[in-house]
Amino acid sequence: MATTGSVRPHFAKCNKPESRKNVGVAGAEITNKVGMRGWRSSKREGRGGLVLKASSSSSGYQKVEKINGKRVNGTCIERSNEWVQENSWEVAPVHDFQLGRFVEGRFVYRQLFVIRSYEIGPDKTATMETLMNLLQETALNHVMSSGLAGDGFGATHEMSLRKLIWVVTRIHIQVEKYSSWGDVVEVNTWVDAAGKNGMRREWVIRDNNTQQIITRATSTWVIMNRETRRLSKMPEQVREEVKPFYLDRAAIAEADNDSNKIDKLSNETAESIRSGLAPRWSDMDANQHVNNVKYIGWILESVPINVLEDYNLTSMTLEYRRECRQSNLLESLTHMEVIAAEEPNNANTCKADLRSTHLIRMQEDKAEIVRARAEWRAKRKHN
Repeated sequence: MATTGSVRPHFAKCNKPESRKNVGVAGAEITNKVGMRGWRSSKREGRGGLVLKASSSSSGYQKVEKINGKRVNGTCIERSNEWVQENSWEVAPVHDFQLGRFVEGRFVYRQLFVIRSYEIGPDKTATMETLMNLLQETALNHVMSSGLAGDGFGATHEMSLRKLIWVVTRIHIQVEKYSSWGDVVEVNTWVDAAGKNGMRREWVIRDNNTQQIITRATSTWVIMNRETRRLSKMPEQVREEVKPFYLDRAAIAEADNDSNKIDKLSNETAESIRSGLAPRWSDMDANQHVNNVKYIGWILESVPINVLEDYNLTSMTLEYRRECRQSNLLESLTHMEVIAAEEPNNANTCKADLRSTHLIRMQEDKAEIVRARAEWRAKRKHN
């Protein structure tokens, strides 16, 4: 049914129908009218509401023949006043759409997500970039829902007053299983102190149906001045803001966390180099630099295609060393190696088969932007 202009649906009353009541998506009562013998338009006819004309049908349902003078094929359904409300969606609180809530005494923030069709890869499962975006979204909603959010991108009130922002310096993620298109996942996140001037943020992702943990992640964040772009100590006022939310709990056990130094690649040690990578305007975030998730796509640009096709990315560690702007031209370097059978695997619960080392750098002066290390496991063959 196509309409033009700002026309609002108007449901006409029907004479002596047999009714059946159902509950709609917002708890509103919907009355389905059957066995209709006729109807008349309401007093709003001709004033922007839909004008319906109908005649009886042999099936017992009231057939709708015309809407605003145009022929259609359908049935008349009357809805109660509770359902048809002017601006009903506009008055709904924002948190109703964020679908997040606090648990465990407001220390943990929990949010559900559906894996969308545009968030999956060729094998119809979520990508590493999708998971990282879910982590970032939950973290930001955690700050907003806590009442701490100022006018910055995840910054607190006291940080905004001092023109300070959060920047991530390191993140490590372990993936046990990638969700499929249409799956619902539950993301839990919390924070804790990381030294005197940093903050640690943790995440656990569960399959909402089985409650199995399928992803774990940990990260370290520091404070930077929004204007000078220099790192800053954490002001005591900011510390007092975030301290009540600290939870001394690790998503990844210390023995399993990848805290080792990531080697720097060069033209001699890299097996694959991809040049000419240009950040787009859409790659920038509200802090006026390339969003930290975007680097994953550039890292994978220099990974051999047979690895992408035949292996799953089971863990990744990223070290962010400097900012990147839209005007920068980048290079992606990759080195692949086979993990020896006797070598202990401390970065994932399942044995990895390959390890890769990566570097994103400026193409012009070769300045480092991101170092990364990843582990890969061979995909199961389906007969």
